[in-house]
Amino acid sequence: MIAVIQRVSEASVKIEGKIKSEIGLGLMILVGIEDADTEEDIEWLSKKMVNLRIFPDDREVMNRSLLDVGGDILLISQFTLHASTKKGNRPSYIKAAKPPVAIPLYEKMIQALERELGKNIGTGEFGADMKVALINDGPVTITINTKNKV
Repeated sequence: MIAVIQRVSEASVKIEGKIKSEIGLGLMILVGIEDADTEEDIEWLSKKMVNLRIFPDDREVMNRSLLDVGGDILLISQFTLHASTKKGNRPSYIKAAKPPVAIPLYEKMIQALERELGKNIGTGEFGADMKVALINDGPVTITINTKNKV
């Protein structure tokens, strides 16, 4: 599982011209799921993301977590995070999980993040053509791959 985490002052996702979800201060997270991902990956990643100390404290040092600042999450599924560009110029997405595997894991990720955060999160819609807008605060962008836990 790959996550691209962006600290935002605001973010939203539109589907067919209508806002599906929007947040203020928080994290806009793109998540790519592959067949090898497990519920253990979801639990580890969810805890890691809500506890990342990437928000500024009173001295402007990145020392506060999403939990500390009471921020929100916008979670978007993005299979293109598993693009392989080794051969040619057309990316291959063979590592990305197909919907029968990816959708249940995406839904479990939503549940895990809501449990860790203690409130509902914003989401996109799996497989939809989405328009994502955000203001990356900092900018702060971090990538995490659950295959590199150790």
